[in-house]
Amino acid sequence: MSDELFAPEGGWRVRIIDLSGASEDNTVEEVKGFPTLQLANAFCRAYVRDSLERCRVPGQGARDVLAAWFAYGEDAEVIDAAEQGWRSANELDEFASHPGSEIERDWRSIDPRLAEGDADEDDEGEADPR
Repeated sequence: MSDELFAPEGGWRVRIIDLSGASEDNTVEEVKGFPTLQLANAFCRAYVRDSLERCRVPGQGARDVLAAWFAYGEDAEVIDAAEQGWRSANELDEFASHPGSEIERDWRSIDPRLAEGDADEDDEGEADPR
């Protein structure tokens, strides 16, 4: 049986990593409660894709997009997933070369914090975990 069928107690956890070095250990936060490894991996992929797109400037080449992401972006990894966890290094060149669609960047729709009502609220009362 696949490890994707059995989540650790409390679900899979994702670590968000600040690449700018603004925090002491570079960890911004941990998102917990993913029921499957597949969802945790999908969250990481969409989160990183969104982070990279927020670093993109119109007309910028792929190399410059990557440089901006490494300086200001955020990475994500599934904790304790070993080789089964998604790795940004495997897709960064593709992401930098081809801008992502809204759907490819939509990590919010699979964020378990929103389902639990665990996210912070913004000024207008809408849930936003950022």
